[in-house]
Amino acid sequence: MRLSDSLTRRKQELPPPPGPIGMYFCGPTVYQRIHVGNARPYVFSLWLRRWLHEGGYDVKLVENITDINDKIYEAAARKGIRSDELARAATRWYVEDTDALGLGRPDVEPLATESLPEIVALIEDLVARGLAYESGGDVYFRVSAFPDYGVLSGADPDAMIAQEPSELKEDARDFALWKATKPHEDTAWDSPWGRGRPGWHIECSAMAEKHLGRAFDVHGGGLDLRFPHHENELAQSRGAGREFARTWAHNGMLRLDETKMSKSVGNVLPLRDVLERWGREALLLFFLGAHYRNWIDFSEEAMDAAAAEAERFRNAFREQERASGPSREWNDFVAVLEDDFATQKALAILHEWRSSGRLDLLRRGLGIFGLETLVHDEEPPPELVALARSREEARARGDFGEADRIRDDIAKRGWEIRDLPNGFRLVRVR
Repeated sequence: MRLSDSLTRRKQELPPPPGPIGMYFCGPTVYQRIHVGNARPYVFSLWLRRWLHEGGYDVKLVENITDINDKIYEAAARKGIRSDELARAATRWYVEDTDALGLGRPDVEPLATESLPEIVALIEDLVARGLAYESGGDVYFRVSAFPDYGVLSGADPDAMIAQEPSELKEDARDFALWKATKPHEDTAWDSPWGRGRPGWHIECSAMAEKHLGRAFDVHGGGLDLRFPHHENELAQSRGAGREFARTWAHNGMLRLDETKMSKSVGNVLPLRDVLERWGREALLLFFLGAHYRNWIDFSEEAMDAAAAEAERFRNAFREQERASGPSREWNDFVAVLEDDFATQKALAILHEWRSSGRLDLLRRGLGIFGLETLVHDEEPPPELVALARSREEARARGDFGEADRIRDDIAKRGWEIRDLPNGFRLVRVR
């Protein structure tokens, strides 16, 4: 299995099966509902774990939840609630929304608030090595003391501007490992440098080491994290004598109207809204159609096309007469996924199997990506179809409260209603 490595700029071989393989993916900072762009690294990580399991690997996937962060304090202040209350609620929302993708959960989902002893110990190690210093209750990493700074992202330390401006720094390029409590912050923890809380970057270094050890195989996350977040993680951990990640696998971002989908920009679509409108299968096929490293343009047209694509796969298992013809074999499917996880090529093979009637291979291939629901297609009871039609009528007359009540009633019976461009579809979900 080969993955493109952002550090060496070439494909790196993973150890042969059974491994073990340790993977750490950066999860969300929890202060509001995640958007559909946030789902891409989550989907990639779960797909990659499924594929490695298929190949006989012993895999441990760790995906953190950042529940201590400046953004949480700011969002909580706007809402007039405590930051820890908002973080707990947003963590529940994140789990609910990603559960709806139907891919399972990572093996470990550590919280920053559960990892304070390990974070403080790592900072103490960096201070002892002369790579970090205390100033006014803050602790900063000395960028100038780590000669390899910039190796991951290509950033030139001499051309850097301050990541976090502060008069307490020795050098404007230095970044915070520990931050003394500010008047507007309502949570704090004890440390050798006084009450405060960790910086964002040190949280991930400590959580990765806590659950995967000082060296592990794959570190993943969105391309937007390569600098400064992942650059700083690498500097901290290698500066403290840890090998840390051997391969860095970054996924491309989603664009909406030619601009990166981002909460700070405001051009975001909540994941749960996308799933409610088009269904999980359509979103998974949308992601499947592009290489994980490439950017994707999100649009209604693209999602409508993905929903239609899902229907074509369903129809392959419904039709009585099967088409026949040449197609590639399972080894061809393996080859494209083993070469940097080229899902767009795997999708082309899935369509070959669909059109040629190779349903045994199609069933197996779809299952790798959590699309087994396209195979096990149960016809809904007539009474639920009638209810779904009543919901359409309620929506047409603007009675959205009644439409939501009907949708919830259908969900309680183990079915999900999917809105399509020309009607609806009922899918068994349990």
